Amino acid sequence: MSKKILVFAETQDAKDSDARVLNSSSKDVISYAASLAGAENVSVALFGAKLDASAAEAGAVGAAKIYSIEDAEYAVFRSELYLAELSKIIEQENPDLVFASNSVDGEALMGLAAAKLDYNVATDALGFDLEASTVDRSMYSNKLLVKAKLSDGKKSCISFRPNSVKAEASAGAGEVVAVSASATANTKVKEVKKAESKEVALTEAGTIISGGRAMENAENFSILRDFAGKIGAAVGASRAAVDSGYAPHSMQVGQTGKVVSPNLYIACGISGAIQHFAGMGSSKVIVAINKDPEAPIFKKADYGIVADLYEIVPAMSAVVDKVLV
Repeated sequence: MSKKILVFAETQDAKDSDARVLNSSSKDVISYAASLAGAENVSVALFGAKLDASAAEAGAVGAAKIYSIEDAEYAVFRSELYLAELSKIIEQENPDLVFASNSVDGEALMGLAAAKLDYNVATDALGFDLEASTVDRSMYSNKLLVKAKLSDGKKSCISFRPNSVKAEASAGAGEVVAVSASATANTKVKEVKKAESKEVALTEAGTIISGGRAMENAENFSILRDFAGKIGAAVGASRAAVDSGYAPHSMQVGQTGKVVSPNLYIACGISGAIQHFAGMGSSKVIVAINKDPEAPIFKKADYGIVADLYEIVPAMSAVVDKVLV
């Protein structure tokens, strides 16, 4: 018997219009769900304003039905509103599984929904076996990969680490079901001020270049930002760099920072403490640049460059300039 999957999808501002589009992690989760259960068994829940483009994208990447709550009150995540409306969609759709990206919002909503509905819950998953009902997860700072068996006889809420699940799926134009918002919140949002930044979000990035204590000061991160801007990468930092005041905590990758899983991770002047590896160990390819040939990062890296980052990074940037000309 086929399993039905409902995906909570998140949106972001489009680059060239005032519309909202799906973020890359949500696209991946929708396509992954379709690859597991078939597009005809995948539905999507969207919340917010200006959702026409997002709904079209959801259908194009693997959803047969899209529940759309078009309401400005839902433009900002509030757990009480999202949980109430998601619960109604779950009651109507009756899915066997509820998926989301393991973003701050997605992880929180999966936990809340599971608690309210008495579902299994698994967060930060790296994969899922539909037949065996097992979730792939990393433990002990990525030293161990495990398959966790979900309880039989219960439905499940699962959030997936960004960039961990990928699949090619297409459902064409999904059916859009407009849902009228009816939940009320005890809190009101008066204003949202976003930091002005054109940099790629760390958890969404396919490529990340990070600096460690060897960056020496905040100004030197401009070397990484210049290179990152040319290759469409995000810029991260180790805890040592953050603790030294070279970078804000929002850039920290590691056990006490952000957990990322890019296709390519370039570590510049990072020694490779286990706490840092806990945040980026699931990267597909790791490149380490460090003057110290004994740095622990080389034991984890796929490619190692024993050299001064202040020589290597500008040289790499120059090569990119020649290729792009």
